Amino acid sequence: MAVVLEWGPVGATSVAARSDVLVVVDVLSFCTSVTIAVERGAKVWPHSGGEAAQQLARQIGAELAGHRSSPGGPTLSPSSLLGLGAGSRLILPSPNGSSICHAVADGMATVVAGCLRNAGAVARYVRDRASIGVVPAGERWPDGSLRPCYEDWVGAGAVVDRLLGQDPALDLSAEAEAAALAFRALRPLEDCPSGRELVETGFAEDVRIAREIDASTVVPLLVDGGFVSA
Repeated sequence: MAVVLEWGPVGATSVAARSDVLVVVDVLSFCTSVTIAVERGAKVWPHSGGEAAQQLARQIGAELAGHRSSPGGPTLSPSSLLGLGAGSRLILPSPNGSSICHAVADGMATVVAGCLRNAGAVARYVRDRASIGVVPAGERWPDGSLRPCYEDWVGAGAVVDRLLGQDPALDLSAEAEAAALAFRALRPLEDCPSGRELVETGFAEDVRIAREIDASTVVPLLVDGGFVSA
């Protein structure tokens, strides 16, 4: 089994073309939010947002999630999704993890959403695939360029670490091995810029939810454009 790791949208496109399964990792907060929603029986469509997302919501009868600070209703905040009911249909845009998943939805590779909460479950689900691509989504600098971020690095590393626990003889790329080592030296997510920002703006609960390791057995699987439980 070969495991490779590449960052962001361009990395996802490259890895998807040569992998059986693609694990997209966006810890703060898209993939954590998807895991929470799917745990509750919801189906979640990734999207880059804008008018196209509003149009899709109307077409499929789904609710379009608001910005994290939007009052009431579901948003990108994981804690806002704890009350979702089974059968809920949600479009959850974000500029990083969600946009990546939306972009690779029509490719040949199977796409799953990974995070710290479900790293072990994701590893068990993908362990029989011959080639696995792991994509930490990263964030964006003001000019739109990719900013690698600590939380997605260690989230990806958690998946690789759990894969190694099942098969120590894995063929890891150097980047995948480095991510696993970073996870083993995990620091609190509150220490990274995104975590600090969320705490300072009143979303400490989202960071707490995101940092829970192997708290979920759900693997969000992209099927017909939306994530459901595998």
